Amino acid sequence: MRISNFAFSPFVAVLLLASGSAFGQVTRKLPPQKPLATTQAVVDEHLDALNHCDWKRLVQQYSNDAEFMLPAGQIVKGRQEVADLFANFVKPISEGGLCGLKFTTEHTFLVGTALNVQWVVTGDAVAEPYRGADAYETRNGLMTGQVSTFDAALVKLKKAAR
Repeated sequence: MRISNFAFSPFVAVLLLASGSAFGQVTRKLPPQKPLATTQAVVDEHLDALNHCDWKRLVQQYSNDAEFMLPAGQIVKGRQEVADLFANFVKPISEGGLCGLKFTTEHTFLVGTALNVQWVVTGDAVAEPYRGADAYETRNGLMTGQVSTFDAALVKLKKAAR
């Protein structure tokens, strides 16, 4: 099953469909930011919130000027756009979201304040593991940048999940 016609990171759902202004979605009020002590703590919180489809926790960790660089030249800029994307991510797969996918870290290495993570996606709806990598940049305890290899179109889902 193709979740989206667009590539995106594990931390952003359907890129163009998530644009609240373009598709008339109601923009959720942003929760207060919640800086953490280290880059590792920020990424750990991010992955846990992602795996629990917790929109508030996901959005709390982003700086106002956060940017994602995604496959095929896609870029998401600003905390509000990130929040809009996560609003779609936390939806069930049957509603076009990615809730239920589990991202597990397989390898990491830190370069300055950038944490590079190789991960694997599994879950009840996933037919076979899908692997990729991300680089996460933090500043003042918040996520400010991400470069990702995740392409939702390559995640193979079980027929029952579609």
